[in-house]
Amino acid sequence: MNGTDGAGAFGRRLLLAVDAKGYGGADTSTQTEFQAAIRRSLDAAAHAAGLRREKWTTQEAGDSLFAVLPEEDSEPALVDGFMRSLEAGLRTFNRGREQGTRLRLRAAVHFGETSPGANGFVGSAPVAVGRIRDCAALRAALDQVPDACLAVGLSATVFHDVVQGKAYTTLGENEFQEVPVEEKEYRGAAWVWLPGVDVRWLDLRSAVPEPERHEANVVRGTVNVDAVEAAHVAGVRTGRLGGTVEGTVTAGRVGPGSTVVGVEQTAAGDIR
Repeated sequence: MNGTDGAGAFGRRLLLAVDAKGYGGADTSTQTEFQAAIRRSLDAAAHAAGLRREKWTTQEAGDSLFAVLPEEDSEPALVDGFMRSLEAGLRTFNRGREQGTRLRLRAAVHFGETSPGANGFVGSAPVAVGRIRDCAALRAALDQVPDACLAVGLSATVFHDVVQGKAYTTLGENEFQEVPVEEKEYRGAAWVWLPGVDVRWLDLRSAVPEPERHEANVVRGTVNVDAVEAAHVAGVRTGRLGGTVEGTVTAGRVGPGSTVVGVEQTAAGDIR
């Protein structure tokens, strides 16, 4: 972690997370170029957007960056001017490069609570921005548009406060596609934007894994008794069930104090 402006004991701050596509599969020479280009591109984009890059508190890991921006840095400037300048810088870097050596980034923006911890930042906001950056839909956006250099994901907070129905940026809400984000323990939504691309025509939702489906428990029990004298009769008795169970009991007569059960399950796999 580096930077000259700490986040303080608690605060609500503007967060940026960036990661490069295909970095792990690149050779050492390309990785070295990517690292230098990422830093250079971020610095140039921040300067162009009027953001105080030297005041960002960051965690960097080769192809990725997580940044907590100072309070005076503007959300609209990060969402609009910074991202447009970053995309332009990436396009310049990639000009003339082979497909496998082109630098392509996923970026996420969120605003929320965070505070410094012993090994980075803690709070719900750093988790959220990281999950949005790494979500399946944002990855799919770059996969489906091979010429795109940058895919941006905004959190619900940033989209609603900065873009939707607002005049703070040059972006229209119809330039985004809302997608679900289901990464690890995180459940939320993001608004995806690719500069210069109509993302409304991209199939991003199909990239999100379907929630795990569980078969509904079905129990059928039938008891046929001709005569009952002060007895307890149950068609089904179950304490814990997994799957489908059917049972039938036929009895001519049930005496006093007797019990007839069509199906009884007291534990998984224990059926009588």
